[in-house]
Amino acid sequence: MTDVRYGDVTVNLDGHVALVEFHRPPHNFFDDQLIRDLAGAFEALDEEPQCRALVLSSEGKSFCAGADFNRRPAEGSELASGSTRGLYEHAVRLFASKKPVVAAIQGAAVGGGLGLALAADFRVVSPEARFAANFVKLGIHPGFGLTYTLPRLIGPQRASLMFYTGRRISGEQAVEWGLADVLAQPDRLRGVATDLAREIAEGAPLAVQSTRATMRRGLADAVRAQTDHEFAEQSWLIRTEDHKEGVRSVTERRAGRFEGR
Repeated sequence: MTDVRYGDVTVNLDGHVALVEFHRPPHNFFDDQLIRDLAGAFEALDEEPQCRALVLSSEGKSFCAGADFNRRPAEGSELASGSTRGLYEHAVRLFASKKPVVAAIQGAAVGGGLGLALAADFRVVSPEARFAANFVKLGIHPGFGLTYTLPRLIGPQRASLMFYTGRRISGEQAVEWGLADVLAQPDRLRGVATDLAREIAEGAPLAVQSTRATMRRGLADAVRAQTDHEFAEQSWLIRTEDHKEGVRSVTERRAGRFEGR
């Protein structure tokens, strides 16, 4: 399987390691279709005996800047109409994949983009990487299963700090907190991520997959349950005046003037 395309996602298998790259530069905003295509690529590689590990990467300045709220109408939005529920179904497919994933994160992983980064087993990051769960800045509830996956990774206290403030965490701090695993210079980022994937691929593949299944036991089911709750909270918050102001303020790069309505 080489140079296979799933919409904006390309797959290239080199030996036992597959590079899965999505192409929506510069910021790689996601939507239902992109997550569907990524899930399709992951599932196809699950059935490819030659593949033993994946590197997840993107083309552009940001790894993934989340959803593009500027492209959504204020009323009857993509989220409110229910397509985000479908997006979360495809996100669960990512968490249910069978083979180890190393994410190479060159820039911002924000909002749902952070959620996507946490679908991987490991994260190799550059000093320019930035991580933010900035939902409160947008007047919305966290999504993409982050209210389960982020506390599981860095603990509830640090996760709460990120959720309540929306602050950005640098690549160096992400490694210190356990949000990321390896720090690499930008020109070495993908090579270091690939080296880690190859190291994983050197192990007996059935044993690696069995061990991974044990370590991630119940993860996909937990993400499914959590995204059901997250979607319910998002569905009413998306209709508030605070959400509209949040989108305006983020677009205008200023502090939000929220009124609690």
